[in-house]
Amino acid sequence: MSARRLSPLWVSLLMCGLTGCPGPGERAEAPASLERAHELERGDPAGAARLYEELAAASAGNDRNALLLHAAYDQLLAHRAEEAARVLALLQGELNADQATERALLNVHLALERGARDEAARQLAALAEPQNPALARQYRELKARTAAAQPRHGLGPRLTPNTEAGPHLALLLPLTGRTAAAAGSVRDGFLTAYYQSSPEDRPRLRVYDTGAQSVAEALAEANQQGAEFIVGPLTREEVTAAAQTPTANSVPILALNFLPAEQAPPAAFFQYALSPEDEARAAAHRVLADHHRRGIALVPAGDWGERVLAAFRQELVAGGGDLLATAQFDAARTDYAAPITEVLRISDSTARFKRLESVLGTKLQFEPRRRGDIEFIFAPAQAKTERLLRPQLRFHYAGDIPTYATSEAFEPELRANEDLDGLMFPDMPWILGGELVDAVRSAAHEAWPSGGPVRGRLFAFGFDAFRLAQALRAHPPAASVHVSGLTGELSLDAERHVRRELGWAQLHNGELRVLANGDSNST
Repeated sequence: MSARRLSPLWVSLLMCGLTGCPGPGERAEAPASLERAHELERGDPAGAARLYEELAAASAGNDRNALLLHAAYDQLLAHRAEEAARVLALLQGELNADQATERALLNVHLALERGARDEAARQLAALAEPQNPALARQYRELKARTAAAQPRHGLGPRLTPNTEAGPHLALLLPLTGRTAAAAGSVRDGFLTAYYQSSPEDRPRLRVYDTGAQSVAEALAEANQQGAEFIVGPLTREEVTAAAQTPTANSVPILALNFLPAEQAPPAAFFQYALSPEDEARAAAHRVLADHHRRGIALVPAGDWGERVLAAFRQELVAGGGDLLATAQFDAARTDYAAPITEVLRISDSTARFKRLESVLGTKLQFEPRRRGDIEFIFAPAQAKTERLLRPQLRFHYAGDIPTYATSEAFEPELRANEDLDGLMFPDMPWILGGELVDAVRSAAHEAWPSGGPVRGRLFAFGFDAFRLAQALRAHPPAASVHVSGLTGELSLDAERHVRRELGWAQLHNGELRVLANGDSNST
């Protein structure tokens, strides 16, 4: 299951239950321990589980059960199956419908974690797909995981054992550990492309788990066993480590992330990533192509927001645009009024009004106004945050300004996206559709017992990684490489970075509308 799961949505609902939902203009203040537990999920799920269990001990009824369910999930995320089973046994009383469904799904997850694939499949077969969008997404992810553990028609890890030396294509992924879910999605996409290729073009393939051994050890083992081309590793830290090993100078590598800008890559080191910075640059290009020059940016505080903003600003200014003002907001909150009013200068309007009332000595009718020189807004954020941010921009008189984001703003669940109406963002064909997408979905639905993969971007990333590896293996390093993929039109630049050309979309009544180059972008 994805590490993101329903955590952001669930936590926001739980905060409302424990502390009361904020009214207009109020800032939500969640208990510090709950906020801390949510923060820990990003890197220490076992620690988060302990905090959720402590909170459950001080709660009762549905709140207690909700906290315990979340603790059990985080124990599973930390690969602590018996601890998860212990926590699930603490549930008391009657669960509501969604909680009962979540418990059943966690039991499936628990069976998979224990290696009991058949039992997991049996339990999952007894469940109907939930109506709740978040639980439905969890259900589909479990179906994909169950199918990947015992695939039909070869779409899965039916690979040559890592004990027999010989020429092969090596795939390095952290299939155990905290990034196992993401790595599993990449692997599923990679193997789907592998088994859909013609047998005569299919290299021998071996998978190396960088969660069970270091990157240096995995690279050395692959090299000793005769790897002719290496795909991976996945995380930024792993890619940095890979570039520093001797193997990186002897075997071509397609790394599945980008090196830091200051680190020079080895000679045959290619880099491919779903980069939010690249999407920010694409957003700047789109802004300029839509004949907008002057605008503002509103980004989440932290490293992600800073990197995305820097990339957007650089590309916008290089193309003749001007970023009039920027503001950061705390994505852990639910009320972004302060940074919005600051960047829109609504507070200036209010201050002028108060001065005028003071001078005249009388009460006046007043409606705050935003600054009038803004032609666009760049407001990238994760989907759960964007669904809060976009309505607040409308509330603060900015709903008519063309607003751009990156693909993180959109999750392909139509019922959850009505609040994003008018938002424009770049995205990959796997989300927007196309002939290749239809062909891959049809083949995957036929081959997977679960009905095929969900619309996860990491699945598409893995699919294209195999096709890129094949293209790179077939051409000398200096040759031009172009691949029409699920993640975009892919090409290689002079620094051996894979660049993606993306399509554009806008949301109307919660539904996705693909934009052509000449489409109107009115909100």
